[in-house]
Amino acid sequence: MSEATVLLEIRDHVASLTLNRPAARNALSNAMCADLLSSLMRIESEGEARLVLVRANGPVFCAGADLKERQGMDDDQVRARRLKAFAAYDALERLPMPVVAVVTGPAIGSGVEIAATCDFIVATPAASFRTPEALWGTVGATQRLPRVLGKRLAKDLMFTGRTLSAEEALAHGLVTRLVAEDQLEATLAEIAATIVKAPVASLALAKRCVDRGLELDPKGALATELMAIEENLARNDWRKGIAGFGQ
Repeated sequence: MSEATVLLEIRDHVASLTLNRPAARNALSNAMCADLLSSLMRIESEGEARLVLVRANGPVFCAGADLKERQGMDDDQVRARRLKAFAAYDALERLPMPVVAVVTGPAIGSGVEIAATCDFIVATPAASFRTPEALWGTVGATQRLPRVLGKRLAKDLMFTGRTLSAEEALAHGLVTRLVAEDQLEATLAEIAATIVKAPVASLALAKRCVDRGLELDPKGALATELMAIEENLARNDWRKGIAGFGQ
């Protein structure tokens, strides 16, 4: 039996989802798309995880699509493979709990897509981001990245293939926390401790409001938040969260 291309461990309400093709620089293959999607379905169905960390084995977060695999595909197979990747990105983005990408090396093409799909990115100085698909004669990473970086910087990356360093990614808001390698686990533990103790439903509602609100006009975004407030009030357990506030 071949080794899983994605590893999943859930412990203390934290799911660690690890890309596991280090010999191939974690290039996204058909098998990895399937393993990623099945792991995400398991996370959601089991309902134990309150935080998901997306990580990678080896020095490279993800080198992009597995171009060696693609060389043997016809057009229909390439199309099917791309749709599998989109389904995995969508499933990752739709998880109701916070999802954090942990990037400690290069993220290229599909790797940038995976990281950008997460709610935020914690990176070390060795991280970098590159989207050279157009220069390789294909199309990708055209949707999420411009929403985060703005269209001009996104186009610069796409049209020139230049690498965005961890420091630049932090300055432009793609990375939210840049930490030294020897401080990474402590930082992640601190994030996990806060999120795991927080009310699950309120975090899910906040995530929904932010994600949906950005796709709507201000009136629609406000309506989304008002609906979330009503849903929260209907649960009637919100009082527990504020019972000790200020005491």
